[in-house]
Amino acid sequence: MPIRPEHRFFYPIDWPQLSAVIRFGRAQGRCEGCGRPHGRTVVHLGDGRWWDADAASWRDRRGRRVRVQPGAVDVLRTVRRTRVVLAAAHRDHDTANNADANLAAFCQRCHIIHDRPEHRRRRWTTLFRRKALGDLFRGPYA
Repeated sequence: MPIRPEHRFFYPIDWPQLSAVIRFGRAQGRCEGCGRPHGRTVVHLGDGRWWDADAASWRDRRGRRVRVQPGAVDVLRTVRRTRVVLAAAHRDHDTANNADANLAAFCQRCHIIHDRPEHRRRRWTTLFRRKALGDLFRGPYA
């Protein structure tokens, strides 16, 4: 994921190299959450299950092999395609903590799922701040 310009200051100067080491050195080009390969277009069902072409099997949202029962899911109707892009994520959401154990290589899906509680917290803070500024400068709401 691209880093916003206002947040660039919080990352180290060598972040691109550090991110590449985590994504392609340690994780070997696969998501550490679900195992999806970087740079490939994968076929998935939208609920976390995806087709692993290398192993010729379906995998669940954690990368474990699963069986899709014939007729249980209308695969041709629900199938989607997504290009996988790996990103380095901070497990504790602290951009100053760049220890190997704190960094993970996640695909878009796993990254957004991992960041969901943090995004909720930030959204609440932003809305609370806007309301407080509105109360301070514009008076009570009508």
